[in-house]
Amino acid sequence: MDTIAGPRAGLTALANPTLRIALVAPPQEAVPPAGYGGTERVIFELARELTSRGHEVTLFASGDSKVPCELIPTVPRALRPANQMESEQAYMISTVLDVVKQADRFDIVHSHLEWFSTLFTPLVTVPVAMTFHGRLDYPFAEHLLEYVPRGLVAISAAQKAPHDDLPGWAGVVHNGLNLTRSPFSEKRSDDLCFVGRISPEKGAAEAIEVARRAGRKLRIAAKKGVTPRDVEYYERVFQPAMKEADVEFLGELPGAERDELFAESYATIMPGSWPEPFGLVAIESLACGTPVIARHVGALPEIIRDGVDGFFGDDPAAMAFQLGRVEELDRRAVRESVLSRFSAKRMADGYERIYTGLLNRRVAGPQTAESEAM
Repeated sequence: MDTIAGPRAGLTALANPTLRIALVAPPQEAVPPAGYGGTERVIFELARELTSRGHEVTLFASGDSKVPCELIPTVPRALRPANQMESEQAYMISTVLDVVKQADRFDIVHSHLEWFSTLFTPLVTVPVAMTFHGRLDYPFAEHLLEYVPRGLVAISAAQKAPHDDLPGWAGVVHNGLNLTRSPFSEKRSDDLCFVGRISPEKGAAEAIEVARRAGRKLRIAAKKGVTPRDVEYYERVFQPAMKEADVEFLGELPGAERDELFAESYATIMPGSWPEPFGLVAIESLACGTPVIARHVGALPEIIRDGVDGFFGDDPAAMAFQLGRVEELDRRAVRESVLSRFSAKRMADGYERIYTGLLNRRVAGPQTAESEAM
């Protein structure tokens, strides 16, 4: 690969250029996280894949992160495990300022700081890609995003849909993980599993209802919510629901144990009613050959092929009914498909295209870049 020192003159004339990339992670979890933390797992896979391609990657993240590239600590330890979440907004702003101080070192800044990413627009001159991992259908979203002239990246078409007409979109890149080592076995238990977070939007209590109706045991690997709303849900809704069915609460499991849970299960239940921006649980389950029974919401239809990878149901009764059809599915074919569709390699390919487009646009100017894209 060719490396060019100093400001880039664009990538159109370069073959497989080496880029100087700043990846910016939220400080709440380490990269990769010890347990639950979807955004941080995606960032880790992207950092590893980009580094393996010869790019000069620098990660801004918590000091307890372990990555195969340069690490610039933004906090000594991840905020959530250190019980410092009350200061998370201040630390997010501090992370932005840490990057701004060194922005001229890089060809591309790739931020994963959600709404705080928009602060880079008036503060740096290098191109900035801004990947959003959460919901974008809030009342304030369009007003805030319209100030970003370019670089917005969605992780699904469903996430982008509420603001399709904004001019700042650079594209959609589905999340990807290194799923090749996900365990697989034809032999399964009759148990169901639920993986995620104990909160109203994720639907843990509804998963219990599905299992009760289906007459199956449910094993739950989930992080207890940390907000007052989540704590109230855990105490007033989730705990009483567990008494109504055969439920085993495993708590928050590390990655290998979580994968074993998927691989042992008859099916994974995703009954949350909120519009999933992506759904890492779905691809992790499918990588183990375990079908997913879910609500038809958010980006899940972009991942789960109805009648191929699993089934959709509108409520617990419908989802329990669909469990009777799981035996129709080819678990090995489910696994092989997701390994290709949602790999870290495919994700990195998408982001390399985003980076190239932003750098070429910077050199060519908006009008030329827009004409080339048509």
